[in-house]
Amino acid sequence: MTISRTVCFGFLALIAVGTLLLMLPISTTTGTWNDPMVALFTSTSAVCVTGLIVVDTGTYFSFWGELFILMLIQIGGLGYMTTTTFLILLVGRRFDLRHKIALQQTLDRPGLQESAGMIRSIIATTIIFEITGIFLLLPTFTKDYGWDYGLWLSIFHSISAWNNAGFSLFVDNLIGYQSSVPINLVISFLIIFGGIGYQVILEMYLWLRDRLMRKTRRPFFSLNFKVVTSTTIVLLMGGTIAFFFTELSNAGTLQPLSFGEKWLVAWFQSVVTRTAGFNSVDFGQMTTAALFITIALMFVGASPGGTGGGLKTTTLRVLTSCTQTILQGKEEVHLYERQVATHIILKAIGVLVGSVATVILATILISLTEPTLDFIQLLFETVSAFATVGLSTGITAKISWLAKLVLVMTMYVGRVGVFLLITAILGDPRPTRIHYPEENLLVG
Repeated sequence: MTISRTVCFGFLALIAVGTLLLMLPISTTTGTWNDPMVALFTSTSAVCVTGLIVVDTGTYFSFWGELFILMLIQIGGLGYMTTTTFLILLVGRRFDLRHKIALQQTLDRPGLQESAGMIRSIIATTIIFEITGIFLLLPTFTKDYGWDYGLWLSIFHSISAWNNAGFSLFVDNLIGYQSSVPINLVISFLIIFGGIGYQVILEMYLWLRDRLMRKTRRPFFSLNFKVVTSTTIVLLMGGTIAFFFTELSNAGTLQPLSFGEKWLVAWFQSVVTRTAGFNSVDFGQMTTAALFITIALMFVGASPGGTGGGLKTTTLRVLTSCTQTILQGKEEVHLYERQVATHIILKAIGVLVGSVATVILATILISLTEPTLDFIQLLFETVSAFATVGLSTGITAKISWLAKLVLVMTMYVGRVGVFLLITAILGDPRPTRIHYPEENLLVG
């Protein structure tokens, strides 16, 4: 049982437990046993923090069902190894070298030191942001639904947003609050920081602490911090502008809104396409151009170490820098006056190839079972599942059970990662001392 297999089987076990819990009569509002396919799909979507649904969460599931979904979202967002290690620390046990290596691979950390401290920091960061989100959402929801249900709505949506899950208890998701500045800004705030990665948040905290304590030393930001923050800002701004102009005259989305509301809605869609899954407009009414923009943003996804999925911002930046290097006739890839290691470039290329192959295969399989649906809808649904986004054009509940199974597997692959899954199946790679001679090859 290798580390990769432990992580993969851990997620499968969690999905299985979630399926059994959601099948119980106490989980549904009707008090009857739930449909196994509905339970399996919802459990997978929650554990993989995707947000795709085949039934309306707020009306189909009881309070206990919603609570089970929220627990699955929280555990899935933290990750299997992070959760199990935290439980080990809670009972007072010391974890061995195997746990440290597993955390190193899961969190993509360079060393094994301070693993326990890192877990505590991750848990503390999660609690602080989620509680902050609850208090900020509370005034709006309690005003509309009273204290009891308003508090539950605040808790559910804060945790769902921080973990980039996209589950909502409203029938129309957040369309009813598309003009609410507090709801849009708070949810966006949670989504961005939840998907940006714990390492980036930690560096932000250390920088702010030094500024408040008026320390004069020069701030040092890691290459990961610079790449993640700059790429995220460019994607968010670019997505906002793209959504604004492509949907400006669309009567089904932005046209009926005021000028300020148009920019607010465009900003929110740019944020949620980065693996969050909430929506304040009907994506089924969007233009084809806006849908393709959404697919591209969903495929890129969030950042490493965060709660989101997708190709990752760092992977995109490495690949674009490789292209720039080739066009400039250089032989070394540089980012912010740092040379990018060859193994990182190879990993980025491998992630891209594996991700594209997964999306193509899943799209083909679903198209075979659903030949009447438009290609753009099928591709949109597949990319949304693989990147653990959760956005849909409205076809999720209508497709056959075979297509739903394909989406279940796609969500699982997108959450654990293509490389990790292949390693779990084939076993850990073995180093070799064999080196072959070089030879030129025509490319492009």
